[in-house]
Amino acid sequence: MDYVLQQALNAMSTGGEYALLALGLAIVFSVMGLVNFAHGEFITISGYTMYALFIFAAPTTAWGLIPIGILAAIAAAVVFERVAFRPIRNAPATTGLLTAFGLSIIIKNFFVTIVATRPKAVPTPDFFNQLIDVGPVKIQVLQLLEGAVTGIALTVLLLIMRGTNIGLAMRAAAKDFDTVRLMGIKANQVVLAAFIISGFLAGLAAVFIMARRGAVDPFMGFAPVLKAFVGAVLGGFGSLMGAVIGGFVLGVAEVVFQVILPESIAGYRDAFVFSLVGGLLIVRPQGIFGKRAMWD
Repeated sequence: MDYVLQQALNAMSTGGEYALLALGLAIVFSVMGLVNFAHGEFITISGYTMYALFIFAAPTTAWGLIPIGILAAIAAAVVFERVAFRPIRNAPATTGLLTAFGLSIIIKNFFVTIVATRPKAVPTPDFFNQLIDVGPVKIQVLQLLEGAVTGIALTVLLLIMRGTNIGLAMRAAAKDFDTVRLMGIKANQVVLAAFIISGFLAGLAAVFIMARRGAVDPFMGFAPVLKAFVGAVLGGFGSLMGAVIGGFVLGVAEVVFQVILPESIAGYRDAFVFSLVGGLLIVRPQGIFGKRAMWD
């Protein structure tokens, strides 16, 4: 029973990371129709910013790195939107997709050239690794923080989407962007707000990923965002609630397969997870919360 509870916490922790990233992808997609595969570079830029601050500014505590890392992810999102995605906003969807891939490759190779591929250690607060005894179960503080921060972030985002003008504009843009523009709402503000929120969520995820890894490398954002994308598709791409649920479902599936698979084939965990997701999408191709197309 204790082992089951421990693995349940691991599943919720992993799912929380994917939920944050999937939600960031879904927000941009719902407003702009863009699958931003450069989303993982927000994580990488955040990690290298914390590394640079640690090397050159030598902060006395690792806590000071966290807000800087989150702000770096937000700044990267703003720059990406203004420089790369705004000029192609009215272009076909494939153009945006190729632009995102190209931007991702450029950022990766920039860090490979400037810093090299070898991981660079970045300190995180020791508090994250402390263990709390709850009866017979030992809970890592990082796991509690991931669950708590994910819940708080989603609650705040819900309040923003339902209780602010920019949130209402984003929800309306997700339904019909052309009508929103005809009503006098500036498209640039709506899209920029979506990217800022996306960058913020990626920055939060980057902090947790850095706390687990303890190091940064040019490719650290690829795998988490790929899995978050799968989670968003599973939940129903374009549905914010679906992205969150899909991220958690994917995290739970990962941990379950890690536990039940024999050690000899445990390395193929992701293959089993993606096979399961593929099977679910065959049954429900629009995702858990997605809407079936009119021609289906």
